[in-house]
Amino acid sequence: MVYIKSAAVALLAMGATTAWQPTNPSFASRGLFQSGKGVASRGPSALNVVTDPTSSGPMGGFTATNSENRRVVPENPNGRPTMKVVYVVLESQYQSSMTAAVKRINVGNDNMAVECVGYLLEELRNEDAFEQFKKDVESANVFIGSLIFVQELAEKVIDVVKPARENLDAVLVFPSMPEVMRLNKVGSFTMKNLGQSKSVVADFMKKKKQEDGSSFEEGMLKLLRTLPKVLKFLPSDKAADARTFMMSFQYWLGGSPENLQSLLTMVGQDYVDPIKAEMEGKEKMVAEEPMLLPDKAIWHPVAPDAVFETPQDYFKWYDNEFCPDAGIDPKTAPTVGILLQKSHINTKDDTHYVSLIAEMESRGARVVPVYSGGLDYSGPVKEYFVDANGKPIVDTIVNLTGFALVGGPASQDHKKAANVLKDLNVPYMCAVPLVFQSFEEWQSSELGLHPIQVALQVSLPEIDGAIEPIIYAGREGATGRSVPLADRVNLLADRALKWANLKNKEKADKKIAITIFSFPPDKGNVGTAAYLDVFNSIKAVLDQLKKEGYNVGDAPTTKEEIMESILNDPEAKISSPELNVAYRMNTNEYYELTPYATELEENWGPAPGNLNSDGQNLVVYGKQFGNVFIGVQPSFGYEGDPMRLLFAKSASPHHGFAAYYTYLEKIFQADAVLHFGTHGSLEFMPGKQVGMSGTCYPDRLINSLPSAYLYAANNPSEATIAKRRSYSATVSYLTPPAENAGLYKGLKELKELISSFQGLRGNEGRGPAIVNSIVSTAYTCNLDKDIDLPDLETYNAQSDTAENRDNIVGQVYAQIMQIESRLLPCGLHTVGVPPTAEEAVATLVNIAQLDRPEDGIEGLPRVIAASIGRDINDVYRGNNNGVLDDVDLNTRIVEASRAAVRALVNQSTDASGRVKEVKTIFDDIGGFFGQKKPYTKAIIDAGFSNVEEDRLQPVMEYLEFCLKQVVADNELGGIMELLNGEFLMPAPGGDPIRNPDVLPTGRNMHALDPSSIPTAAAVEVSEDVVRKMLEKLQDENGGEFPESIAFTLWGTDNIKTYGESLAQVLALVGVRPVSDSLGRVNKVELIPLEELGRPRIDVVVSCSGVFRDLFINQMNLMDRGIKMAAEADEPIEMNFVRKHAQQQAEELGVSLREAAARVFSNSAGSYSANVGLAIENGGWEDESQLQDQFLTRKGFAFNADKPGMMEQQADLFKSALSTVDVTFQNLDSSEISITDVSHYYDSDPTKVVQGLRNDGKKPMSLMADTTTANAQVRTLSETVRLDARTKLLNPKFYEGMLSTGYEGVREIQKRLRNTMGWSATAGEVDNFVFEDANDTFINDAEMQQRLLDTNPNAFRDMVTTFLEANGRGYWDTSEENIERLQELYAEVEDRIEGV
Repeated sequence: MVYIKSAAVALLAMGATTAWQPTNPSFASRGLFQSGKGVASRGPSALNVVTDPTSSGPMGGFTATNSENRRVVPENPNGRPTMKVVYVVLESQYQSSMTAAVKRINVGNDNMAVECVGYLLEELRNEDAFEQFKKDVESANVFIGSLIFVQELAEKVIDVVKPARENLDAVLVFPSMPEVMRLNKVGSFTMKNLGQSKSVVADFMKKKKQEDGSSFEEGMLKLLRTLPKVLKFLPSDKAADARTFMMSFQYWLGGSPENLQSLLTMVGQDYVDPIKAEMEGKEKMVAEEPMLLPDKAIWHPVAPDAVFETPQDYFKWYDNEFCPDAGIDPKTAPTVGILLQKSHINTKDDTHYVSLIAEMESRGARVVPVYSGGLDYSGPVKEYFVDANGKPIVDTIVNLTGFALVGGPASQDHKKAANVLKDLNVPYMCAVPLVFQSFEEWQSSELGLHPIQVALQVSLPEIDGAIEPIIYAGREGATGRSVPLADRVNLLADRALKWANLKNKEKADKKIAITIFSFPPDKGNVGTAAYLDVFNSIKAVLDQLKKEGYNVGDAPTTKEEIMESILNDPEAKISSPELNVAYRMNTNEYYELTPYATELEENWGPAPGNLNSDGQNLVVYGKQFGNVFIGVQPSFGYEGDPMRLLFAKSASPHHGFAAYYTYLEKIFQADAVLHFGTHGSLEFMPGKQVGMSGTCYPDRLINSLPSAYLYAANNPSEATIAKRRSYSATVSYLTPPAENAGLYKGLKELKELISSFQGLRGNEGRGPAIVNSIVSTAYTCNLDKDIDLPDLETYNAQSDTAENRDNIVGQVYAQIMQIESRLLPCGLHTVGVPPTAEEAVATLVNIAQLDRPEDGIEGLPRVIAASIGRDINDVYRGNNNGVLDDVDLNTRIVEASRAAVRALVNQSTDASGRVKEVKTIFDDIGGFFGQKKPYTKAIIDAGFSNVEEDRLQPVMEYLEFCLKQVVADNELGGIMELLNGEFLMPAPGGDPIRNPDVLPTGRNMHALDPSSIPTAAAVEVSEDVVRKMLEKLQDENGGEFPESIAFTLWGTDNIKTYGESLAQVLALVGVRPVSDSLGRVNKVELIPLEELGRPRIDVVVSCSGVFRDLFINQMNLMDRGIKMAAEADEPIEMNFVRKHAQQQAEELGVSLREAAARVFSNSAGSYSANVGLAIENGGWEDESQLQDQFLTRKGFAFNADKPGMMEQQADLFKSALSTVDVTFQNLDSSEISITDVSHYYDSDPTKVVQGLRNDGKKPMSLMADTTTANAQVRTLSETVRLDARTKLLNPKFYEGMLSTGYEGVREIQKRLRNTMGWSATAGEVDNFVFEDANDTFINDAEMQQRLLDTNPNAFRDMVTTFLEANGRGYWDTSEENIERLQELYAEVEDRIEGV
């Protein structure tokens, strides 16, 4: 009784955001409203359905539907009062039921007629549609809304409905955002308190959660199921109105024409005044119970009963009656669990479901199609996909709703979803029906799936662990009904059953294709993957396959033998076309087996062509061992072709590439392919961004092959591209542990001199002499480029002040400590080998330095600094300014932190130097007797005697948890789970230092919910970086602010930092991101100039292709924010966005809004500026070619007013870049720096801007470094020097790489080549970098020989790079050096050719 009374109170302050279920479902097929006399049949419909044959325009390729298709008006009201109903829904499945319901009323009801018009939520973006919506609501009697969960569109609905609410007879809003649901009005029943902190319902839900762990949705369902009992505790008028609302929602859930007819009739006769007047003295129609299906059940389109409420009932019919007739053997058939949306069953909009079920069954599979009325499918999955003993009965699950398993589009519980799916332990695919686009719109859109759908129905299911977002159904424009897309349904059925096959097939019979990469294409580069020892890792995988019963034949047992079998020779003496040939495919076979082969001829001519070809056949490189094939994926094919590199859109794959995947699927007949490492070319082939069609090349190439993809854990963005575009399930692998770079040669000597100076600082005789040595050695180390050193010829410390001497030494000390403490990954990672204890220390020290306020954890440096009364931020500031005492203190704090972490790890380290089992800080018995913990003692011994142990405890407990994560390992296990057809648990990707939840590796990596960024923490950090950047620029520019900054945005960086660089763009423009009531960032607002306190800085944003794919909604936010700034009526000296947009509008003859386009990227399906490809492969004539490539390929503008396409706007792009004063990028991770990959310089526009500016002045280039807690902004040249000193020129780095052999030489050469890339795009590489590198690798005869013997092809590339750097004017050196390099080149060529 208490429960029911509290529920009644809750209902009065209604706080529901979730659908509820019927209490007494009725399966009657009769009409639901019956008068005492019955309703006479009125013959055929006298309805006129008005449609507008004209389209409302393509709207950028998205949602070009027309609401007029959903407008129904009574042809002949015959004097009956007409009720006008306007409805707004997320999806279109209600359209046909609503149309039928209105027709029935208009034909069969003597007392009322209905005019009705419906809008899909997305249509409200169109100005014409929105204006029509306003007019319709102004003249409406009733408004109905459902599933309105998109913030900016929710606001549009509120803006229209709220002013009209008083005049509307009823407002019915079903599950939507709280602020929309507050519009509800049914008589005296409202939801005015919904979503507010004092909501009675919220309190009720909290209480339910504490009692039984219910989610909000589940609690609300429980509340609503008690409503019939609740009503008697409410005042009679409120009870009647609440009952009407409850009944309305149940009718809505029912979704059939009969249910919607009942809803409209009930609301009309009880709440619409003209109809109420018409009904006076007449008998009202009596409401029957809604005609509803059970809350959850198994549904089959040809079953004699509508649904089955138990699996036993279903299988009794299915296995005994249906399967024998269909030729399916229930004992041997694979079984596919299918999840359906109940609203489609209710509205009989189920053709797309029927189509997939039929395709599965025609292939001999059993199906278990399950629906749920709520948003939590975990219950039905657990109930219907297991037998009486709890054993799973399905081999694969296909979710056809497109939504997250728990919570749908509203609020998700990903952890619960993943645990439920792991219990079943079968592959989980989440296919996507088109919601906001018709089939034609999707087909013609280069971007593919609508951005809102990508966020709701691709990103969120991925966090559950879902794979393969295949589009399988479209929407018929005129009726809104779902239609299956035949080729997509076929593909989905094929792929689902291939995954089931991995579950059921004998391991010894399974065929596995391991695919390795060669990039840039060259024999010295076979087996490339970021930070991965590929051949050692393949050895580990082969060992594991053999151990688990796979047939690996006579596979080699050593890394060297595996390499030799594929390369033919570990020394790579022979040129690339002579890799081991596994198969020669003649052109007849190729054309017969590759259906799209003729379409490749446009780009590559007829097969075989000259790539992966012997002139007559297409050749597949690799080697087969038993049922395992190790193959080399061909390259893009256009790396060395200057003309193809200039194309704005990427070319199709070449014949050799297509032949490789044809071979895997149709000749070798692989059961699965394992793509080995980060990354290949498959996922970057041309096609739609997300939501592939049958003409997209990633889809065509992978076709029906299940794909597992080993991807570096720190690269979730490109891993996500692989998941979405090539249907790959990813397995994360660890990058090598980051260690401090340390010091060497003159830098080491400098530290020793500084240490001597500190001991003799007050000695007027020896102190100044040491300072003179410090200045001289600093010049020798080229530190004069980074700090302001006194003149070497004239300076004498003896005549300087003590304060000045301290300042000089402090600046040198700060510089070398910056180098020494710089993190660098050492060596390469082998799959399945967790870090040693010592390597774990390095990672934990970096984790320990960060404050984590959201978890109540202070970083170790903060706690240590506080013990001597200092704030760590002040220490960092002094350190950065070269204050000697602060530099020294910062060094001591770092050392104390390291000592504490080492003490923690030592507790758990075994004799072999590894951590097998982590001991907790409570395992230390000494602590019970008042003794200090080992980590506290370590800090005290390091000189901080007042450190508080209680204050240390939160961070040390957190580090203990992190240690368990760091040393855990499931990489081989994760690979095997996928190859065995099991469910691989999901995990975020990113920087394990910022987010230790990335660990342990060996899980199915996902990105993040794109609508969650930028987070509040990211906004705070970004404001600090923007402040430092603008201060640095003002210092350099006489106090003046820059007017325009060119920004580069990366996908991975924004995932790792939760949107820091995105927030920097908004902060510069003076725009604030705003979260909605569900915590999603879908809105921006201008910060008033008075609050901003500075001018709005113009920005030109170049988004990587990966950022474009993952964060199209954030591009929308930026575009809207920048255009808000351009249109703000503010003085141009305080608004540079407006100033430049006005100039460009006049110059180009376009509107101000069009001229304010500032967000650019590649065309859909294309990636990068190809500058990196040109430099890596030598395929460029001069710098002007690189600049043309950048402008041609990156000049596609995003427009929030037309979000469905990237429009080529080369003139606007050039015009915007011509005003740029500064180019800017972010470094956010120690693992990937600016010479590790080509991406950073590929997108650097420094020399491009110089060529476009009227004054020809080169813009200043800056890099923000947020890799440590002490965020800094440096010039690009400072960053290049820091990177060279810590990596390329650092013995710790290059010796670590060389210890891995063949791959290590390639890694060293890659960094040299990337350093030259910065010379080409920005001209910011000092001569000494090339000179010192030449001394290290070429002039040292012993080193030269090691490189040549280990990987002669990569060494030849190194020699070529030095010669090219000199030839292009980037390196000035002696004739002697050049002659030595030329001789060496000839010698290496002879060695490779075997002369």
